[in-house]
Amino acid sequence: MTKVYFQVDVPTRNCAQPERCGLHVFTGAAETEADALRIAREACEAAVAARAAGFAVPRRRPDGWGARGVRSGWVFDWAGATVALWEHDRALWSFRNRGVASRDQGVASRDQGVASSR
Repeated sequence: MTKVYFQVDVPTRNCAQPERCGLHVFTGAAETEADALRIAREACEAAVAARAAGFAVPRRRPDGWGARGVRSGWVFDWAGATVALWEHDRALWSFRNRGVASRDQGVASRDQGVASSR
């Protein structure tokens, strides 16, 4: 089966201030939605474990998935996660290819999770 890119959106909540909530977004290649959800969770759990042990959050896995931006004190609601085909903005890629923007300048890429407070 051909791998396609998926976006996994996972609701998050701050343990100390439950009214603070957000969404962590994972993107990467997988064969099915179920695989995408499983891989996103594995990447997230590895990042959370590394952070709890005092290590740096792992970079991208060999399969391209990663969990950048995980924060201490935030819990993930995997039961509330949604999975969809990822449709990237082609304009973003054209800017990156021309050197106008880079990940270091805040452009999200497929290996970055994006956490936000709402």
